[in-house]
Amino acid sequence: MKVLFDLVHPADALFFRHAIEALRRNGIDVRIASRDKDVLIPLLDDLGLAHVPLGRAGRGRAGLAIELLRRDWRLWRLVRRFRPDVMVGFGGVAIAHVGALTGIPSLSFYDTEHADLQIRLALPFISEWHVPESWRGAEAGGRTFRFAGGKQFAYLHPGHFFPSPKIARATGWDPARDNFLVRTVAWQANHDHGRSGLSTARLRELVRVLGARGKVHISAEGALPGDLEPLRYRGGVADFHHLLAHCRLCCGESITVASEAVTLGVPALLQIDKDYGYVAEQEAAGLISRLHAADDLGQAVERALAEDRQAFRARSRAFTERMGDVNCYIVSQIERLLETRRRPTRIPAGSRSASA
Repeated sequence: MKVLFDLVHPADALFFRHAIEALRRNGIDVRIASRDKDVLIPLLDDLGLAHVPLGRAGRGRAGLAIELLRRDWRLWRLVRRFRPDVMVGFGGVAIAHVGALTGIPSLSFYDTEHADLQIRLALPFISEWHVPESWRGAEAGGRTFRFAGGKQFAYLHPGHFFPSPKIARATGWDPARDNFLVRTVAWQANHDHGRSGLSTARLRELVRVLGARGKVHISAEGALPGDLEPLRYRGGVADFHHLLAHCRLCCGESITVASEAVTLGVPALLQIDKDYGYVAEQEAAGLISRLHAADDLGQAVERALAEDRQAFRARSRAFTERMGDVNCYIVSQIERLLETRRRPTRIPAGSRSASA
């Protein structure tokens, strides 16, 4: 049996990494289609996952539209050669289109309710739509499945990830003082159209507030002001979470990194302009604190640092145990679809075909 994974974002590689390994151990032939987006390709290389690049991420709506047409075409050609039994993706726009054309089941996992364009492009054509229980977005009638947890539990669950002080130190972690992770995003994805995050002035103020209390590491998708560039994270792509796990606090505008931080027992201050189901779920659990544009950064940081670390970690562990290992769900759903493809269709005795 064959499975094709279409990976278009670095988080996709992390989300599906253990599922891919598990399927291969079970004798499944797996092929990976990739995309030149942020650090996806070097991440796949670091993880030892062979892949077939299908193009570079487009910029702006026009660029993304052109990219989608090219990706659909290139993925269709890859499918013609590989002949998978099932296609899997996160968001799954291209696999939805190619699946509808070829009759190959497409299975998509997703967690971003406000990605309106991506959802409109995928939902009518996708075979199965798998979303967290906290999902507040659109559903595919009769084809929507819900699972406990968020995507970070597929790769940061304690059964899969073991923070290493040695690796963290190699990325710049200073064990002699508190370390802080600031995450900024480029706002170039299709669901980021018309949005922006921390202003340059507010970013500088955040770094000043944190820098007075310890060492600051900035993980940035885009350019940084010249005076902040020396603080940019320069460790290996696959080593990032080892540093994050050893930080005292995570601040920024990335929902994914904030969710990863609290899964690792690190408090997070998150400034976003929209509501997301899985963020609200983590807020309710006392893990993520929302940072509003008018908030005083010094006071917000002081409140976050004043909380008892052991109490926070206990809440994080309890939340993780309740969510479980999402990787097990991913593998079970793919294997279920493969089983339906493996079984031959039987025509009951006495029945007639539609063409008879």
